[in-house]
Amino acid sequence: MSGNTFGHVFRVTTFGESHGGGLGVVVDGCPAGHPFPHARIAEQMARRRPGQGKLTSARQEADAVQVYSGLDPETGRTLGTPIMMMVGNSDARSHHYDDLAALYRPSHADYTYDARYGLRAVAGGGRASARETVGRVAAGTLAEDLLQALHGVEIVAWVAAVGDVELPTIDEATLTRAQVDASAVRCPEGHVAEAMTAVIEAARKQGDTVGGVVRCVVRGVPAGWGAPVFDKLTADLAKAMMSLPASRGFEVGDGFAATKLRGSQHNDPFVKDAESGQIRTTTNHSGGIQGGISNGEAIRLAVAFKPVATIFQPQQTVSRAGEAVTFQARGRHDPCVLPRAVPMVEAMAALVLCDHMLRARLATMDGLRR
Repeated sequence: MSGNTFGHVFRVTTFGESHGGGLGVVVDGCPAGHPFPHARIAEQMARRRPGQGKLTSARQEADAVQVYSGLDPETGRTLGTPIMMMVGNSDARSHHYDDLAALYRPSHADYTYDARYGLRAVAGGGRASARETVGRVAAGTLAEDLLQALHGVEIVAWVAAVGDVELPTIDEATLTRAQVDASAVRCPEGHVAEAMTAVIEAARKQGDTVGGVVRCVVRGVPAGWGAPVFDKLTADLAKAMMSLPASRGFEVGDGFAATKLRGSQHNDPFVKDAESGQIRTTTNHSGGIQGGISNGEAIRLAVAFKPVATIFQPQQTVSRAGEAVTFQARGRHDPCVLPRAVPMVEAMAALVLCDHMLRARLATMDGLRR
């Protein structure tokens, strides 16, 4: 199976299955001498892990990251060599999947994996499970720490919609993760968070699931990151977000809402900032990216997630032999992926931006050598 590696300079390869011995990531291309952010990674892993309450899967995993290579044992700094991080699986209940080997669950990867490879990891869905994102979040948090150390970049994602409950416009310039984490659903507005929670709990009680939207803002990205034509920042962000389990839509800036505007409304006029002397825009409909390259404004993006495919209601499907069967799922699953998807979106944004940051630095160095 190919397709497990992401990035050009800052490259990550994730490994492991949902119910295997463990999961992790190998990071290649991290600059030497960076203090490894153990505490920051632990914090983001805690936000991603299951077992956080009624809004998430009841599976209990500590997801404590073990680092096996790439660090100086005396200083704790990166060596510039591949960094391997891993967490173990301690609460897998594979017997919940014993009856699923012979059938195809609706809207899961069961049939497509069989069609592609002729076999699949049945328990937990293997690498099609959202548990694969353990490695992404660990690597993405390291990338985020590099971005902040070198450029002061800040990344904050939040739940903006669950079902038909939507969060009105908020101040993206000052929003913090503490505000996002004030509610279990990770929506920064209390009354909206309560309404979202009610929707998720209602779906859970009915043995059903619900989807929604995660929005993200990245502050502090300088102008000039990204590359035409196929390596546009927008294109790489889209690929990163659409590679997340259950993702179904992506947009930058005004996104699909821009289709309802005219050019005179959507264009972002340039001005010279009187204090900094920097070129800025008076509006940010573009979401901080123009021509596939960052323009110095905040990068604004959104990712739509479908309802989790595993529901606890009788469903019609077929066996591997094509015979019609009825089955009802059991086990522990999220009624809504949104709360745990927040750190996943932040991680993927960080991976893309860190890679483009390092690519921009290499391009500058190449230019100086010429």
